[in-house]
Amino acid sequence: MQHLALVAHDHKKADMVAWATFNRTTLSGFRLVGTRHTARLLRDKVGLEVDEVLSGAEGGDAQIASLVATRAVQSVFFFVDPSTTQPHDPDIRALLRVCNVHNVPLATNVATADLVIAALSGTPVERLGPAASPAAPAPPAS
Repeated sequence: MQHLALVAHDHKKADMVAWATFNRTTLSGFRLVGTRHTARLLRDKVGLEVDEVLSGAEGGDAQIASLVATRAVQSVFFFVDPSTTQPHDPDIRALLRVCNVHNVPLATNVATADLVIAALSGTPVERLGPAASPAAPAPPAS
């Protein structure tokens, strides 16, 4: 059974819950692991069984990176908030790097997550998942 990691920054947790709810049946066919707060949300709000590592700020992102490096996780869904600086940014960058080094699929937004989960499950993408949080407004034209 393939193992998937599910992680979301605080401002992207609602997107993760909505996406996981939409994909609940498919996700339930995989072994799931997530950082503490994301895992708890997915258990409580979506009803998925999700193994838990530390929170991202306590080293959970590094734990997920270790699971990727040892081939214990085959795909990562990490909904990143690009508008907020994270205090544990080095761990986040390490996770992204490890996914690239080991050629592990990494979805950082809903659209990419839809494509990856469709590929993993062998099903066509019927629609992109729920609308993502509104993006930051575009800068004014100069």
